[in-house]
Amino acid sequence: MLKKSSLALLGAALFLAWNGLLLLFLWSRPATLPSAQNAQIPPGSRLLPAQLLQLAQDAEAELRLQRDLLLQIQQLGRLQRRRTPPKTPKPPQVPTAGEAPVIPVLVLACDRSSVRRCLDKILRYRPSARRFPVIVSQDCGHAETAAVIASYGQAVAHIRQPDLSDVAVPPEHRKFQGYYKISRHYRWALGQVFRTFRYRAAIVVEDDLEVAPDFFEYFQAVLPLLEEDPTLWCASAWNDNGKEGLVDAGRAELLYRTDFFPGLGWLLLAELWDELEPKWPPAFWDDWMRQPEQRRGRACVRPEVSRTMTFGRKGVSHGQFFDQYLKFIKLNDRFVPFTQMDLSYLKKDEYERLFLHQVYSAPEIQLEELQKDPGRDSGPVRLQYRGRDSFKALAKALGLMDDLKSGVPRGSYRGVVSLVCRGRRVFLAPPSDWTGYDPSWS
Repeated sequence: MLKKSSLALLGAALFLAWNGLLLLFLWSRPATLPSAQNAQIPPGSRLLPAQLLQLAQDAEAELRLQRDLLLQIQQLGRLQRRRTPPKTPKPPQVPTAGEAPVIPVLVLACDRSSVRRCLDKILRYRPSARRFPVIVSQDCGHAETAAVIASYGQAVAHIRQPDLSDVAVPPEHRKFQGYYKISRHYRWALGQVFRTFRYRAAIVVEDDLEVAPDFFEYFQAVLPLLEEDPTLWCASAWNDNGKEGLVDAGRAELLYRTDFFPGLGWLLLAELWDELEPKWPPAFWDDWMRQPEQRRGRACVRPEVSRTMTFGRKGVSHGQFFDQYLKFIKLNDRFVPFTQMDLSYLKKDEYERLFLHQVYSAPEIQLEELQKDPGRDSGPVRLQYRGRDSFKALAKALGLMDDLKSGVPRGSYRGVVSLVCRGRRVFLAPPSDWTGYDPSWS
């Protein structure tokens, strides 16, 4: 396209130059009499009317010829433009049979120049630029952050949210303007990934996350589970209760199903975006994801030990939970070869058979016993709660996050939260005749 346009411009330039030289030649050439003798006119003599007429006719004929040439150049340019499609974003690379799928990493950024910490780790640990392209979507129009992103050159694709205006919000939500802008940005950015670039899956992270060495290995391994099991709707790198001391760092290969949407580094399929986009909320998108109308009984995969950690204390949430929980999250520091492991145990029927048997075959004990027991060389135990208040009391005593969203405890599956306390596996669980979550607990 560029080469053809250059040729057309060159043709036009030659045309103008030729006309200039032609007129110069015609006006400066010696005048001739229209007689048979072709006698020369002495220098300084005035041209006769007949000579002027002849000169004008010659110039007019030459200009008509050049005008026709210019029209041909213009027609050629229009034809080339019709044949050349408009410039569109580069389509995704489609893997051939036997190749690993292409999974882009969508980084949501705004005004944190510390996005460099996030991008450095992503680029350091990704095994393939072709299989894991990085797309940074920036809101806010913050120049310093934009310069940091641009410094990575071709290593990342930098796209910008075009609408930076304030969002119309209810009067009582004026202080939540930031949450409305975040939700708008998510919708636009995910639309770019799945509609414009047409990827089939994507990993979503925010600019204040640091990833683990096996971050990409984990998501590559769990993608087939999402594609095969309709009871799964996402996979997350995050354990809400993943503080040091509440997880078994020596069992970093452990994965769970959870009814709670964790976020903070998560994988979704294009089919899920087809479902969510038409009803995407104006604000508080993550809590909206946790509502039963969106979850529809589906679960996410989550790890024992988190594959992301957050370093963003400052943000629209003003550091909510950061000092008490988030800054203590244990980030996995060793590589687990998930793609070489059989993860079929995470499919619903098999998982419930094994997990629920493990939970309800564990002996029930009281909190006081657990706190006194050193837990060395002891098997798993169960702490049972029978209502919202008892759950919150036990969760707080164990150091867990005790808030509930739509009645669902963080990290729970069928109401069960798995943790480590004093070196011992503990299941904080409802009675075995559990019938479902109660949204009124929120």
